[in-house]
Amino acid sequence: MADTVVVRDGLHFGEGPRRGPDGRLYYSDFYAGEVHALDLTGGTDEVVAAFDGQPSGLGWLPDGRLLVVSMLDRTVRRLEGGELVLHADISDIATFHANDMLVDGEGRAYVGNFGFDLHGLIDEVGVPRLLEPDFVPPGASLALVRPDGSVSVVAEDLKFPNGMALLPDPTGESESGNILVVAETIAFKLTSFSVDRNGSLQNRRVWAEVKEFGIAPDGIAGDGDGVWVAPSLQSAVFRVTEGGRITHKVETTQTCFAVAVVDDHLVCLTAPDSNPSVVEPDRLGKVEVYQLG
Repeated sequence: MADTVVVRDGLHFGEGPRRGPDGRLYYSDFYAGEVHALDLTGGTDEVVAAFDGQPSGLGWLPDGRLLVVSMLDRTVRRLEGGELVLHADISDIATFHANDMLVDGEGRAYVGNFGFDLHGLIDEVGVPRLLEPDFVPPGASLALVRPDGSVSVVAEDLKFPNGMALLPDPTGESESGNILVVAETIAFKLTSFSVDRNGSLQNRRVWAEVKEFGIAPDGIAGDGDGVWVAPSLQSAVFRVTEGGRITHKVETTQTCFAVAVVDDHLVCLTAPDSNPSVVEPDRLGKVEVYQLG
């Protein structure tokens, strides 16, 4: 039996959940081409942006303007007057679909990408092959988009960089006082970097290996000294701390691909599969909530 409560269904495939400046849950629905804002207390769901494309990661500039990853053309768009306009083009960095995004308090956006045709590869070799020790997936670069729209590479050869979280640096060694934790989905691990004052990344290291738990980390959300991890292969969410310790497990109704902490709610975006052939034609995705504390 699931630990969560379903508060919204009828999605194609939800992604990029974030707490918005107004306290609502914001999320993307890939195949509807929509960004939604959901009031978790009252249940009202509003489409705040829509376009002929595939939205993913979300975040905000310091002045409150919404940023949206446009997956297929590998850009970041900015909501201006109800329209999504070009904020940054990362197509020279992203070698396949752009994906999740984390925007820090300065308006700097870290944007990952698939690096390769994931579903094409799965169709070709199958998921078990990805789990074999000798399988080496292609690498991808992590893009940094500054508030003015300028773009640079801040990390290379990440194995499907996906969800990200900023956590306090327990060592106090990073210039900003924070570390960036990145989910490397196909490497079955979480990788961390020290964040400099200018947003650049240093001191790459493995933060947690999670393959033994059957976790291919997709979306993640920071929570104190740990992160909640959507495993993308299981109907559950796990809270992981540095070194790979599992402190909590929350059961969901179907496979969880993205997660957010919104006040005292753990929000899980679930679907039966991530393959477009399954979720694009039908509306099987859900927003599920678990009460924290």
